[in-house]
Amino acid sequence: MNYEVELKFSLTDADQRRIIAELSQLGAERRSQIEQRDLYFNHPQRDFAKTDEALRIRVVDESAFITYKGPLLDSQTKSRHEIELPVGQSPADGDQLSELLELLGFCKVRTVAKTRVPWHLHWEDRPAEVVLDDVQGLGQFLELEILADPSTLDETRASILRLAEHLGLKHSERRSYLRLLLDIDAKKKKDLKLCCSQKKE
Repeated sequence: MNYEVELKFSLTDADQRRIIAELSQLGAERRSQIEQRDLYFNHPQRDFAKTDEALRIRVVDESAFITYKGPLLDSQTKSRHEIELPVGQSPADGDQLSELLELLGFCKVRTVAKTRVPWHLHWEDRPAEVVLDDVQGLGQFLELEILADPSTLDETRASILRLAEHLGLKHSERRSYLRLLLDIDAKKKKDLKLCCSQKKE
């Protein structure tokens, strides 16, 4: 069983420049920029927003994946049980899987699109992923991620918190990109209703 131990932080342009300089000093390796589109689904019999789970189809360039994420396991990091499987070699494969899920009763929730620049780093003898994200509709973020198994979960949580402290990162964002975008969507609908009611008056 694999666990994804993660922290996420909102960034300003100045933050991003500082982080890139710090990563270079730590010997991190910059990987190629990628485009990701994540389509999230809700379960026909249980509300993932209430159970704190997630199911998505991710399309990265010409590959498609399906990912399940379990509930958050602690109050400091975004540690979750995660299962990710490849489902095809083209965006069309992702579309077919989306159709299959809808036929089974799953509901589309929202798409999250982002440009991602990954960095690979060895931190405290662990392989760590540092990614700089530019999320459509949200802006710039940084995610720290280290994979763990049950025997190393507590040590990995402590390690990723030390990495965040070393990089000068504070006030982590525990909400997912999906949740942040849904909150914005809800506010826009509320403001639109308010505006329409005021015009009627």
